[in-house]
Order: sequence, then structure tokens, then C-alpha cells
Amino acid sequence: MGAYADFSQCTRDALEFVDRALRTQLSDNDKDALMATYGRLPAFPDAADALARLADSSKLRCVAFSNGSREAVSGLLEQAGILEHFEDIVSVEEVKRFKPDPAVYAHLHTRLEVAAQDVWLISSNPFDLIGAKHAGLHAAWIRRSAEAPFDTWGGDPDMTVSDLNELVDRIG
Repeated sequence: MGAYADFSQCTRDALEFVDRALRTQLSDNDKDALMATYGRLPAFPDAADALARLADSSKLRCVAFSNGSREAVSGLLEQAGILEHFEDIVSVEEVKRFKPDPAVYAHLHTRLEVAAQDVWLISSNPFDLIGAKHAGLHAAWIRRSAEAPFDTWGGDPDMTVSDLNELVDRIG
């Protein structure tokens, strides 16, 4: 819609909506605790090793690309112990749009100073991969659950793997 708000505000608004819709009557303290927990999510067990291997590759650059603010993403990655494996953080806040808006993917490859076809978006979120594919990027789906379906609306990703180590093994 072009009506941008910080992702943390969108998350809080979503929590408020779900609380009303499900009539859970969470207290403000409960909501604050849930929001704080969201900012302390752990990395998947394979992340540190696989990201270290990716970051050490001379042919690859690792950047975090998120709907979250640069500050929030940096804090999340730092507390998860994996910030050091990323060269940079690219946030949609810089263009005030959210994925899967094509403008954010264009911003990513412009910031990286590379052509769209030279960028791989790696995610477990089909909506993000579909957006990336439509913007001319390559897409690798981390399918962490064998039962998880991929949204067929946007076509198939270029690669599907079960975890980040498999991704590194395949591209390495």
C-alpha cells in the first residue's frame, strides 16, 4: 500500500489484532514479554557453522536482508551469536517498503552493486523467495520441514535444501 511503519510496530499491531480476534485478553505485560521474546529468537542449530563456511568463501558475500529495522536485525543476530558472519545488513526501512515489493529487491542488488541475476536470496519464507524470483534474483528455499509446501503462486525456487549446511555443500 505504501503505508510504511517500522516492522516492530507492525508486529505489535499484529499481536494486538490476534489478541482481539482470539479474545485472549493478554495483559500489557504479557504482550511486552512476547515482544521481548521475539527479539531474542535463537538461531537454528546449523546456522553458525554454515554461515561461517559461507562467509569464509572468497566467492560469496553474506548479507542479512530483512523487513526488520537495521537496529533490530543487528541485535537479533548479535544475541544469536551469528552477526559476525554477515558483511552487512540491508533493511527495507531504507526504502520504506516491505517484501515482497519489487523495490526492496532492487534496493538490495543496488546496495550490493551487483546485477539482480548475481544475487541469491536464501530463505525459509516462500513469499520472500517468490518476490525475489519476480525481481530477477535467484532463490534458495530452506525447507526445514519435509511437510512444508511451497506456495505455487510464484513458481519454484532455483534450489531447495533442508538446511544451511546442505546449501553450503551444494554451492561450495
